[in-house]
Amino acid sequence: MDLGLSGKVAVVMAGSRGLGKASARLLAEEGADLAICSRDPAKVAAAAAEIAAATGRRVLHEALDVTRPEAIIAFAARVGRELGRVDVLVNNGGGPPPGTFDQLDDTAFARATELVLLNAVRTTKAFLPLLRAHGQGGRIITITSAGAREPLPNMILSNALRPAIHGWTKTLAKELGPERITVNCVAPGIVGTERIDELVANNAGRQGRSEAQIRAEMIARIPAGRFGRPEEFAAAVTFLASARASFISGTTIYVDGAQMVSTV
Repeated sequence: MDLGLSGKVAVVMAGSRGLGKASARLLAEEGADLAICSRDPAKVAAAAAEIAAATGRRVLHEALDVTRPEAIIAFAARVGRELGRVDVLVNNGGGPPPGTFDQLDDTAFARATELVLLNAVRTTKAFLPLLRAHGQGGRIITITSAGAREPLPNMILSNALRPAIHGWTKTLAKELGPERITVNCVAPGIVGTERIDELVANNAGRQGRSEAQIRAEMIARIPAGRFGRPEEFAAAVTFLASARASFISGTTIYVDGAQMVSTV
């Protein structure tokens, strides 16, 4: 199936590792040129070189802090100058730290709001003029979490803010629909990334148990019987980015191996 991504330009935020990197690579494999960013200069440069070598596509990269609005604006301006257009925007960022309500103060909630909600809002504002400029529609995809549907233990910051992203997505989809710009979320369950490794280590330390025990319990809750793979998640992102997904907007695709049981 031709996804219609050849010659398109995709921007993937936090694209140096994990789900962002996997999504960026698959978009490039389907023929898109890329712009990726990350806080770590060495990691984003290495990711860009790896993807470019593997796919033959152009991969622009930049080190930036997504909590600095001026850095996002400057990145968008550079993408416009050097790549000429944007067809796909993948909003992504590091997840907020784990913790319970009693463990987290106002500052933690404010920082999480900056990282999760305002990051997506500011990035979309910065890149929307480029998505609009060519008049051919576009795709905005935000990576969230399955915890938006069913709150996850010890993850109150993420549980509080991910549903806000989903509400914002549905509203923006209605506003941009007349311009043929679709807006969707992709929500991972437990996918084997460095982020999951960090959460496993945190839970093991908090509970005084081994990481192997924590992993076994997590797998037991997944009907598929294993963690997801980053490339499986990336396939959902890439499909939503494609010409084949032109009538899918304002929705969330859960990539969780049937872990979440809620029908809401």
